[in-house]
Amino acid sequence: MFRNSLFTLFAASCIALSAFRFDDNWLDKIVAKFEAYQRNSPQEKAYLHLDRPYYSAGETIWFKAYLINSGSHTADSVSQVLYVDLVDKTTGKVVLLKKIEMIGGLGEGDLVLKDSLKAGDYMVRAYTNWMRNFSEDFFFHRDLPIFRAEASPTVYPSNADDIDVQFMPEGGQLVTGLEGRVAFKATNILGKGADITGAVLNQANDTLVGFSTLKFGMGYFTITPEPGEKYRLEVRKPDGKYAKYPFPEPQKEGILMMVDNVSNKENVRVILKHNKAVSATSELALIAQTRGEIMYAAKTSMSKKMSLFSIPRASLPEGITQLTVFDEKGLPVCERLVFVNKNQPLSLELKSDKAFYKSREKVELELTAKDAAGNPVSGSFSLVVTDAGQVLEKETYGVNIRSYTLLTSDLKGAVEQPSYYFDAKNPNNVRDLEVLMMTQGWRRFSWKNALEDSLVANKYFVEEGISLMGKVVRGNKKQPGKVKLTFMLQSNGKDSTRAVFMGETAETGEFAALNLDVRDTTNLLIQAVSERGNRNFDILLDAFQPATVTVTKIPFNSIQFDANELAEYLKRADEYLQIERKIRESREKMLQEVVIKARKSDQVKKDSRRAIYGTPDASIKFDQINASGAMTIFDVIQGRVAGVTVTGSGFNRTVQIRGSANFSGVVEPLFVLDGMPVDKASIMNIPPVDVEAVDILKGASAAIYGSRGGGGVIAILTKRGGENYDWSKDKELVPGTLVTKLLGYSPVREFYAPRYDKAAPEHVRPDFRPTVFWAPMIQTDKEGKAKMTFFTSDAQTQLNLRVEGMTPQGQFGAATTQLKAQ
Repeated sequence: MFRNSLFTLFAASCIALSAFRFDDNWLDKIVAKFEAYQRNSPQEKAYLHLDRPYYSAGETIWFKAYLINSGSHTADSVSQVLYVDLVDKTTGKVVLLKKIEMIGGLGEGDLVLKDSLKAGDYMVRAYTNWMRNFSEDFFFHRDLPIFRAEASPTVYPSNADDIDVQFMPEGGQLVTGLEGRVAFKATNILGKGADITGAVLNQANDTLVGFSTLKFGMGYFTITPEPGEKYRLEVRKPDGKYAKYPFPEPQKEGILMMVDNVSNKENVRVILKHNKAVSATSELALIAQTRGEIMYAAKTSMSKKMSLFSIPRASLPEGITQLTVFDEKGLPVCERLVFVNKNQPLSLELKSDKAFYKSREKVELELTAKDAAGNPVSGSFSLVVTDAGQVLEKETYGVNIRSYTLLTSDLKGAVEQPSYYFDAKNPNNVRDLEVLMMTQGWRRFSWKNALEDSLVANKYFVEEGISLMGKVVRGNKKQPGKVKLTFMLQSNGKDSTRAVFMGETAETGEFAALNLDVRDTTNLLIQAVSERGNRNFDILLDAFQPATVTVTKIPFNSIQFDANELAEYLKRADEYLQIERKIRESREKMLQEVVIKARKSDQVKKDSRRAIYGTPDASIKFDQINASGAMTIFDVIQGRVAGVTVTGSGFNRTVQIRGSANFSGVVEPLFVLDGMPVDKASIMNIPPVDVEAVDILKGASAAIYGSRGGGGVIAILTKRGGENYDWSKDKELVPGTLVTKLLGYSPVREFYAPRYDKAAPEHVRPDFRPTVFWAPMIQTDKEGKAKMTFFTSDAQTQLNLRVEGMTPQGQFGAATTQLKAQ
């Protein structure tokens, strides 16, 4: 049904096309391969709203994380783990890594910069495990300078003369005898656009066409290459010097593409010319796809040397559309990007209760969110308030969630001042955006991958929780066969939690535990036991490796500073960090010695790491008297616990607990050794003198172990696991056991914002915070409203307010405003 309706739309919307032949299915096959590739490789986008564009060592980077479906641009709730890391750009090493829990495509977190972190150029990245199947160019990237108060900041030249110019024919090629356009982009040593002028000269040194930059070092010119003629390019740099560049070599025979996305409000028009000698039945085709969905596809006869395709704008979604021309052999030969801007951003308005505020005065804000039609919308937003005297906004049109999602996330390479193209007040933004589409040749999707005969399996999977994978191996390197695994997770801190679960390896010994809800750094113990009770295994966990980092030389620093501009910020940052250090030291000294007195209990103290149950139904404490002369643990138990029957002799013992419901068919109880379920044979081999106590669980008490405890539970606690025992620090574990730490979701910290309407001891300290307020999880109601409050600092300054966010349906918005604190 989709294919039929698609071609009906195509036939009705194309003009000046001749000789359509939809009975020939070569275009259908291309479309089918494309759709299969997209089903196999759906894409995600990540975006971080950071509180500031630069930091000092010792400070904290606060961020709000958005995870978006690349196709629909709706909030993505499939991947639930987002990796956020900090990369040293000079070495390419990851110096910080966080795992952020994403709920409904939203998350929050922070990166604490160590005091010892060296000054330099860094980069924050955000990506999911699934995104690692594709180019790292489409991870979220943000360049961040990090300074130190005692170190002089690196001052980059603001008007470097080392200019690089690239020339790119529209559609990818020039053809002899056909008029075409050549776009160019001039960048300086920082990767910023540079203004140039130049000309195209022929062999006789005649100037054929002149050109100059329009915006951000970009521009274009039109030329018709003549047969047998050689051309060169001469460029005048900002310092007045001239440089020569090679002219793009035109093809003697081929197809040329020109796109008009400016003059017609209703259609995007694509002109195709060719000079190829082909049969009258030969055809070429044009396909337009936006974020993995084909929006337009049509063919035309090559009997005419020029064809015109008109693509209705109404059929194209907002954002980047990729236009690809296929020749008579079904091969992609020309390509061009166009941007469809429907000017439908969310309207975000911040209103304050006053225009001017005193120091440490309460500020009341109201956020109103409306769609393009003026209707209130409910969405998730993040707000940051910064001191303009310390946090310098060097880019007038920096990146925000709308410019990133619609524009830069689908392009490779740096885009200078991306929000410029979305400002309706700029008279030339549409023209300049078209030149950007001509020069930014790289894009998210390549037809080469889609046209392969077989799809490549994706190496990385979608994570719906914390994952751990590994392999059980034998000392003789042979495959271990299926091995039973027991996992114990123990988190520390005030919200200490425990979890025990079972699993089994594949025949090769490989295993994976997926979709775990693990918080912070958690102690992990894994025990491997074969069907016959063999524990002679090594357990190897796959170490998490951050995504690879490609170090680029430019632009190292997206923000340029005057040597004196940072003085106030660095001074205040150092003062604030010194105050925080003194407060931490004072709190440590304030702790007094505390003596806790209590009567010693006669009951054996249970280690919660080994005994996940409460009070047992019965307990036997092993000592020299009852363990003396006993061959097995069962010799000590026998006859000492009411309801527990031990029959047989030697190693042929049978144990039953009366009163335990055996609905699952369990004949004997579950045996647990130091918190690990084991088989009876393993228990038989433990010397009674090494046992501290045995607990008996019956009926409901054993329900914590599920159906396995249907016959009751006998829990053995060894002396090596006494009251001071911590298995997470044990260096002499039994064979087949691994103790390590697992990095879970990073805990969410609350941004500290003092409330000066309530007296507090810390209010005596000066307050010159660069980030005055940070609210990452603002939710507007059905009326599109949300309210926030904060207090100004001691600085007499301008406060910059920046809010951005999205609706679950994929509408994006960003806004800025200012307040005065005096």
